[in-house]
Amino acid sequence: MLFCVLNVVMFWFFGSSLLWMCILFLIITLTFLLFVVSFFRIPNRTLTSHEAQIICPADGKVVVIEETVDEEYFKEKRLQVSVFMSPANVHVNRNPLSGEVVYNQYHKGKYLVAWNPKSSTENERQSVVIRNGRLEVLVKQIAGAVAKRIVNYLEVGQQVTQGQEMGFIKFGSRVDLLLPIGTKLNVKLNEVVKGGVTVIATLDTIDLPA
Repeated sequence: MLFCVLNVVMFWFFGSSLLWMCILFLIITLTFLLFVVSFFRIPNRTLTSHEAQIICPADGKVVVIEETVDEEYFKEKRLQVSVFMSPANVHVNRNPLSGEVVYNQYHKGKYLVAWNPKSSTENERQSVVIRNGRLEVLVKQIAGAVAKRIVNYLEVGQQVTQGQEMGFIKFGSRVDLLLPIGTKLNVKLNEVVKGGVTVIATLDTIDLPA
């Protein structure tokens, strides 16, 4: 609606004298409108669902695979897998596994570029832990240099389903997964992944629900 009003006003007042400027304004605003519509899209796709697999929570590219010490929840070493989402990616985030939400905490922070290693602990972020049997997985929604608004739909005590929407991050961001040490990964560094579709890891029998 705003797009139409702005362009009607431009052509009404300046169409006869500055037609070139009106056309340029139309092209710029139309490009911006298409970008916004594309950014907030939630495409239809066949989701992967399997209790023995951890599914990718976001569209993007795998930028980190490393062991790290989690100081927030586990207080021990975990295997971190990070997915960077550019502004062109779908930015809806999905539950990587089914289970119960046992932890959900918002943290104020900086707005470092999302691929900066310090963004995991210093940027604005939302940390969620989902428990399924003996397995607990921590998911971090991390704001980037452009993304300054994290939306999270989950609450502690809520039962969630793998692939279901868990939240949204606006305009360029990152999602971290913290998995048990020794988890068998199905992705590699710099691999392009799809939220709700790509299998991040396959669980060992010991981690499956009793």
